[in-house]
Amino acid sequence: MKGALRRLTDYLGSSYWFVPSIMALAAVVLAGSMVSLDSFVGSSWMDGYVWLYASRPDGARQVLSSVGGSMITVAGTVFSVTIAAVVYASGQYGPRLLTNFMRDRGNQVTLGTFIATFLYCLLVLRTIHSAEESGGYGFVPNLALLVGVLLALCSIGVLIYFIHHVPSKIHINSVIEDVGDRLLRSVGDRFPHFVGEAPDDQGDTRSDVPETFREGSDIAAGHDRREVKAKETGYIQFIDDEAVMRLAREHGLVLRLQYQSGDFVHVGRALLEAAPPSRCDDECASDLRGVFTVGSRRSALQDIRFLIDELVEIAARALSPGVNDPFTAVTCLDWLGAALSDLATRSLPSHLRVDDDGALRVIAHPETFASFMDRSFGALAQYCATDMIAGLRYLNALGEVSLECDQPERLATVETYADKLEQLASEGLSGFNLQRIRDRAAELRRALAAPDYKRRLRDGTAWLAGTA
Repeated sequence: MKGALRRLTDYLGSSYWFVPSIMALAAVVLAGSMVSLDSFVGSSWMDGYVWLYASRPDGARQVLSSVGGSMITVAGTVFSVTIAAVVYASGQYGPRLLTNFMRDRGNQVTLGTFIATFLYCLLVLRTIHSAEESGGYGFVPNLALLVGVLLALCSIGVLIYFIHHVPSKIHINSVIEDVGDRLLRSVGDRFPHFVGEAPDDQGDTRSDVPETFREGSDIAAGHDRREVKAKETGYIQFIDDEAVMRLAREHGLVLRLQYQSGDFVHVGRALLEAAPPSRCDDECASDLRGVFTVGSRRSALQDIRFLIDELVEIAARALSPGVNDPFTAVTCLDWLGAALSDLATRSLPSHLRVDDDGALRVIAHPETFASFMDRSFGALAQYCATDMIAGLRYLNALGEVSLECDQPERLATVETYADKLEQLASEGLSGFNLQRIRDRAAELRRALAAPDYKRRLRDGTAWLAGTA
């Protein structure tokens, strides 16, 4: 249930119909309220203001007809411009970024404003009637008419905002900033900062792993488990961690997850395995299957890798021979460096999860600093190694990440990718360009080899951060 609600919220947030529909409904309520208020208050109150006057039926109709007609015309234009911008951006930066533009609140509110104003004018217009049309009693909702004029003025302001918003939103730096900012927020939400010394990820929990889940178990022990198989095909968008732990504890199970958020699963594949199998009946299996939310596409709901992949995709496209835009790749590297620097200061959970009593309940996929480095810098190494500008910033970003590394194994991981880039660059570059990469990589390695590597890196800020 929690996963379905999260997916519904994400879907509504990235749709072009939800916010305009809410605004249109609000316009219906506002129109009815204003007409009702006009029927009680009347228009005599306007006589006390020089700049206000009560309109006649024909004049009121003309005003509302003009406003309503122009609003629906502008709404069509806005929709066309928005779709054109979305098509351009998805083709230029990658189709997976389409959702980022769909969820843009500025476009949704702009479209909703024009539709709501049109609908308001249409509903108020039908309540206007002259004395000849109603047997001697005319009615002009002057207060509602005034609100309609104010909505028209607001719509003009929104149109001016929209004209500025669209080109600024599809600017490549804005696109990358949006993805990078979401990535940093996701890292901050999921992983806590180190408090004191970094904890031992494994602890003493390995001994509690059931025999069936251990490497080297015999055939009989290896089959002593129950598979909970998928009944849907698609990408796993959300896994309800709390429900998994609760069900495992209630039934006295140890669960091993076979997939994580962002993985593709199809019908018949085991979502997870439960031991001992005697405690996992059909009802329990159904409940466990329900903690997985499967959709047609990957989502950033619970998948940090998806956000990393978006930045990698933009950078890879920018470095392709057909585009050849290394400075876009440089921007992506800056954001990836910021995200990995933040991640280097955080405690990543063990794949062995225990309940409040300390009993092992869930065996999840391990999330390690090395895996995130491989997903980001590892994926981009082959592209950056063919361009000197991108390659130099790649090494700079590694230097920035190493400034936050306090654990030797994480520092060694950073150094590994400097070696990989230099190795790939020797195949993709030559002459002066290759020598620049080798010199920078050697400089980074010398700094990392020193006991006071952070001071050496900070003293070398001129090359770490001075290449913008």
